[in-house]
Amino acid sequence: MITTADVLRYTAFSTDPEGGNPAGVVLDASGLDDAAMLAVAAEVGYSESAFLTAPPQGFDASGQAFTARYFSPKAEVPFCGHATVATAVALAERTGPGDFVFVTPVGPVPVTVASVGGVLIATLTSVEPHIEETAGEDLREALAALDWTAEDLDPALPPRIAFAGARHLVLAAATRARLADLQYDFARLEALMHRLDLTTVQLVWRESDSVFHVRDPFPVGGVVEDPATGAAAAAFGAYARELGLVPGESELTLHQGVDMGRPGVLTVTLREGDPRVRVSGSGARIPELG
Repeated sequence: MITTADVLRYTAFSTDPEGGNPAGVVLDASGLDDAAMLAVAAEVGYSESAFLTAPPQGFDASGQAFTARYFSPKAEVPFCGHATVATAVALAERTGPGDFVFVTPVGPVPVTVASVGGVLIATLTSVEPHIEETAGEDLREALAALDWTAEDLDPALPPRIAFAGARHLVLAAATRARLADLQYDFARLEALMHRLDLTTVQLVWRESDSVFHVRDPFPVGGVVEDPATGAAAAAFGAYARELGLVPGESELTLHQGVDMGRPGVLTVTLREGDPRVRVSGSGARIPELG
């Protein structure tokens, strides 16, 4: 039986163990059922933990393939980008850089790990994304839960629900100061997110054509804020392309975690002719306590 002492701990989207977003990583979860995985994730206490088992029977992949599941302290989530990056880095440290495939609840997610200047960089390729309009009453409820007004929004980046493995409500702040001041009604936002089947709310401020600052409230996962959110970054890349905010062939830089004291950098790559979104970042092992 696996205990939390057997769980690897890695941060994603930073080379500093005190930056980025920490994830629990279980490279062999074959002895765990759903309840046990949830219990481990709850005890670890990170926003998500990843659990690998053998791929589905007959699954054909050019690289190493695994079934991947993701649990927050409160529930299973369909896909988690930062835990995917953390897990891929952990695997590459043991088997070397290369190609992996994570068979997730939303579909296969290819991940490539390369050594760049001696640093392992993992790049995941999302499932095919889509974007939805946001109903007026849902937007008003989100703003009320966040204690934002309509004037706090950037009209150049309209609210949308974006999906690239998980659903995220994208709201753009008109100013960096508005983004920095995050104090919200946890229970009210959680209730709205459950109703809309959202994983996070992605709050965005645009610094330049290709540089964005983001924050992700995550009450449905049992935490106030996610420090670096790969799934939301993928969804945001699809959102930005769909709305014509960036060219179809683009590389975007997302800064997240700065206001939490856990800075991380997520690179989002869009390719002409491929609807999928690529999200890249580094990772680092978190030293054991004691």
